[in-house]
Amino acid sequence: MRRVITSASLGVVTEAQPIESYALLGDMQTAALVSRTGSVDWLCLPRFDSSACFSALLGTTDNGNWLLAPDGAGECSRRGYRGDSLILETEWETPSGRVRVIDFMPPRGDAPDVVRIVEGLSGRVEMTSELRIRFDYGWIVPWVRRSDGGIHAVAGPDSVHVRSPITMEGRDFAHVGRFTVAAGDRVPFVLTWSASHLPAPDAVDAEQALTDTADYWAEWIRNCTYDGEWRDAVVRSLITLKALTYAPTGAIAAAATTSLPEVIGGERNWDYRYCWLRDATMTLQALLFSGFEEEARAWREWLLRAIAGDPEDLRIMYGLAGERRLPELDLPWLAGYEASTPVRVGNAASDQFQLDVYGEVLDALHLDRDAGLSADDDSWSAQRGLLGVLEQRWQQPDQGLWEMRGDPRHFVHSKVMAWVGFDRAVRMVEQFGLDGPVDRWRKLRDEVHREVLEKGFDRKRGTFTQSYGSTALDASALLLAPVGFLPGDDERIVGTVDAIERNLTQDGLVQRYSRDTDDGLAGEEGTFIACTLWLADGLHLAGRDERAREVFEQVLGLRNDVGLLAEEYDPRRKRQLGNVPQAYSHVAIVNTARTLSRQGSAVGRVHRDDPQHRGPRPDR
Repeated sequence: MRRVITSASLGVVTEAQPIESYALLGDMQTAALVSRTGSVDWLCLPRFDSSACFSALLGTTDNGNWLLAPDGAGECSRRGYRGDSLILETEWETPSGRVRVIDFMPPRGDAPDVVRIVEGLSGRVEMTSELRIRFDYGWIVPWVRRSDGGIHAVAGPDSVHVRSPITMEGRDFAHVGRFTVAAGDRVPFVLTWSASHLPAPDAVDAEQALTDTADYWAEWIRNCTYDGEWRDAVVRSLITLKALTYAPTGAIAAAATTSLPEVIGGERNWDYRYCWLRDATMTLQALLFSGFEEEARAWREWLLRAIAGDPEDLRIMYGLAGERRLPELDLPWLAGYEASTPVRVGNAASDQFQLDVYGEVLDALHLDRDAGLSADDDSWSAQRGLLGVLEQRWQQPDQGLWEMRGDPRHFVHSKVMAWVGFDRAVRMVEQFGLDGPVDRWRKLRDEVHREVLEKGFDRKRGTFTQSYGSTALDASALLLAPVGFLPGDDERIVGTVDAIERNLTQDGLVQRYSRDTDDGLAGEEGTFIACTLWLADGLHLAGRDERAREVFEQVLGLRNDVGLLAEEYDPRRKRQLGNVPQAYSHVAIVNTARTLSRQGSAVGRVHRDDPQHRGPRPDR
C-alpha cells in the first residue's frame, strides 16, 4: 500500500514510492536514491552518515526532494543501469514523445556532485525540474539566491550549487524549471555540495563527467574474476558493494539509508549508515573471491584501525572513519516512511556487548592472512589482545547477532563464534608459525564445542536452538556448518536445516527467529534476505543442491528492476522492507552464487570432512 503525500507549497499530490522503487546513485562516499517517478528522495552530503538535504523518503516532499520528469508523467516506462555501471537511465513514453533522464554521481573529485542529463529521444516533451533543498534531514529551509548560471542554497555549514541552462524560479520554498526537449536535445543539471565557508566549487561539465564515470566503472569491473552462473546478478551486487564503500577509509556502509522500517508503521527503524564488524568475513570473501583485492585490503586496513586500542573496548559497529560514539537520536519532525516512527539517526546498539564480534574479527583476519593480504606482526598483536578478552568473556551472556534490546542471553551463535575465535587462533599458529599459547586455545576451543553441543542442541527435536535452555529456533544456526563448527552433512546440522525450513519460513523465505522470541520490540517483521541465502548454503552443504538452487533463484526474483535488495521481504504484501540497498544481502548473493556455481565453497571455511570438527555423534 502506498501513502499519498500532499505538497502544500505547490498544491501537487504525489505518491510515496515502495522501497523497491528506488535505484542507487553513488560516488563511493555517499549515495542518492531515485524513485521510478524521477524524484531524488534521499541524499546525505558529504558522507553516507551526514545529514540529508533530500529527506522525502522519510517524510514528505516538504522535507526535500528533486523531481525531474515529464509533466504529470508518474512512474517511468522503463529504466536500468547502463551496462556494468551506476549510471541510471530512466525513460518515459508520453503522447507527445519519448525522453530519457541520465542520473549519476561522478567518482568524487573535490566535491560531491549529482548530475542529471535530460535527453530527448523522439517528438517533443514538456519537462519539469522541481527542487526543494532542505538541510539537516528536512529541518532547515536554506537561503537561496541566483548565482553562477543557477542557484546557490546555504544554511549553517552546508552549501549547494545547482547549475543548469534552465532558469529555476522560486515558488513557495521550491525552485521550478519548465522546459521542452526535442529529439536530440540534451539538457544538463548539476548539483554540487561544499562547505559554506569555502569558495564555490568549479562548475562540472556534465557530458565530460558522464564519459569519465562510464570509463571509471568499465575499468573497475575489469578486475572481476567471477565466471560462474548468475554473473549478471553477482556483478550488480559487487557494484552495489563498491558503491557502499567509503573510499577515503575503505569502510563499507551496511546500507545507504536510515529508518526504513522492518515493520510498516512500527518502531523497528534503525540507522544502517555505519560499518558492522560481523560483516567482515563475508565481505572479505565476496571481494577476495571475485578479484577485488584492493577493496579487500582497504576493508582489512579499516578493520585494524577501527579495533585499535583497548581490546576490552571492541564495538560491534563503527563510523565510516572508525568513530566509536554513534549516539542515537530521534527526528520528530519527520513523519517516517509510511508513518513508521521514530526516525532515528545514530545507533544505540553500538554500545551493546555482542560476543560474536570477537570471533568475526579473528575469522576475518585469519582469512586475509590465508589469502596473503598481509603477514605483519602488528596484526597478530591485535589478535592476541582480542583473544585475551575472549578467554575472559566467552562464558558471559550477550545481546546476540540480532542486537536484541531485551535481557542478555547465552546465544548459541555467539558461543559458536567464540569457538571460531579460538579455532582460528590455533590455525594461525599451526599454519603460519605465529607465537601463542596454542595448547590453551585448543583446550578452550574444545570446551566451547562441548558446551554448545550439550546446552545449545535440542536432542528431542534434533536441532540447535537460539540460546541455552530455549526452544526457540534462530536462522543464525544455519552458519554453524559454514564456519566449520560441524560438517554440513552432520545429522545435527541437517536436522537444524530441516527444522528451520519447516518452522521459520514463509513462502520459502526465512525469518530470523521464532515469532514468540522476546526481542524487546513490538511488531512482526518480514523475512530476512541474508538468512534465506544461508538456507541455500546449508542445503548445498547437506548435499541438496537442487533445492538450494531453487531457494537462491527465489531470492534473485525478489530484487527490484535494477537488481537491488533491501534487508527484508514481506511475502504477504509482496514488497521489500528495511534499509536499502543492504550490503549484507548483496554480500550473501555473491557468496552463495559462488558456492552453488561450484567455483569453490565460499561458505565452507573448514573442509566438510575434517574429523577434527565433527564432534561426538548425537545421542539417540
